[in-house]
Amino acid sequence: MNTKKIYSCVAFLMILLLLAGCSIGNNDKNSGEKDMSEAEDNHNQEDIQPPVEKIDPIKEQIKEMSIEEKIGQMVVVGLEGYTLDDNSRKMIEEYKVGGIIIFGKNVESSSQLLSLVNSLKETNSKNRIPLFISVDEEGGRVSRMPKEIKKLPTNKKIGQINNKELSYEIGTVLAEELKLFGFNMDFAPVLDINSNPKNPVIGDRSFGTNAAIVSDLGIQTMKGIQSEEVVSVIKHFPGHGDTSVDSHVGLPAVDHDLERLMSFELIPFKEAIDNGADTVMVAHILLKKIDPDYPSSLSKTIITDILREDLGFNGVVISDDMTMGAIAENYEIGDASVNAINAGSDIVLIAHGFDNGVSAINSIKEAVTNGTISEDRLNDSVYRILSLKEKYNMTDETKDTIDTEDINNKFKEILE
Repeated sequence: MNTKKIYSCVAFLMILLLLAGCSIGNNDKNSGEKDMSEAEDNHNQEDIQPPVEKIDPIKEQIKEMSIEEKIGQMVVVGLEGYTLDDNSRKMIEEYKVGGIIIFGKNVESSSQLLSLVNSLKETNSKNRIPLFISVDEEGGRVSRMPKEIKKLPTNKKIGQINNKELSYEIGTVLAEELKLFGFNMDFAPVLDINSNPKNPVIGDRSFGTNAAIVSDLGIQTMKGIQSEEVVSVIKHFPGHGDTSVDSHVGLPAVDHDLERLMSFELIPFKEAIDNGADTVMVAHILLKKIDPDYPSSLSKTIITDILREDLGFNGVVISDDMTMGAIAENYEIGDASVNAINAGSDIVLIAHGFDNGVSAINSIKEAVTNGTISEDRLNDSVYRILSLKEKYNMTDETKDTIDTEDINNKFKEILE
């Protein structure tokens, strides 16, 4: 073999070796890139975690509550006399009721009222959830405050003035007055339209005879009350202004259909709901063309279908007093309380009689036991109740002293 051929063979072999080396290098490089890509994929997969469900402290609190505690939160009761008696203490300590309502019969003086409210809170401080301390303080003839406190004019008089700023100011002063004594819930304002001059129960408690005035002034009063961290309870849904019977005595019946209600009686309630109403009280009225079988306070059609679904209300629903003649003369109070809850009420108000309160609580508990009321139904109501108490920063903190001079001066300024 000549030298030229030898060089050619050597050159050829060297080229083959170089090509093989490049191929191996490229394979190594591709392998490295693949390894890095897999590592990045694995890293990205580790970064993508399922969303962590946000813990709702109120739901967690409800999980820790007994059935008895849940039922208790759904009942507000009254008491007898000027001091905390054994029955009222039992309602708080044993039955763990969610709230107390104070009436004029419980009020003797400013110092006495403050002492009573403090004793309620001190007794409840052993429980985990603060009390609603509630009252009907509308102004005018419906006032539970001590005689030392000046009185506000009637809503009818305020309606004649028809000043929104004044109504807001009245709401704030009402709430300031209540806070002096430790109240945190006011069953006001009245949003009934006084369309029937023979109405025996509303009259001058209403702002007027047309929906616009009642809506405008009622909403401003509501907002004024809320501004001072007192719960405003609008009432009496779906409208007590065109009745001819006082529901304290008997069951009023009204012939209006839903179209009429939507175009008149429900206007103030709808507008209040759209403006942030927290709580609605449902009246004892039989609307024969809407629910011929049950009064509104026991009617699923009225509370769930109309109030919650049609008007979009998601807050707390409370019945009017279940010991009023409209209910007491026609129903057993325990059965009525169960019906009210299944209709959509969150709280039943049992304003008079220790035995009535016990009957309501025991009937609700029995209904949960036999499945007439589900525990989920309880949980829905308790969630709304606890949310409301949290929103208004409720506590069982007591007050040391009270000075009525400042609030009287504010009332005087308003009246002038």
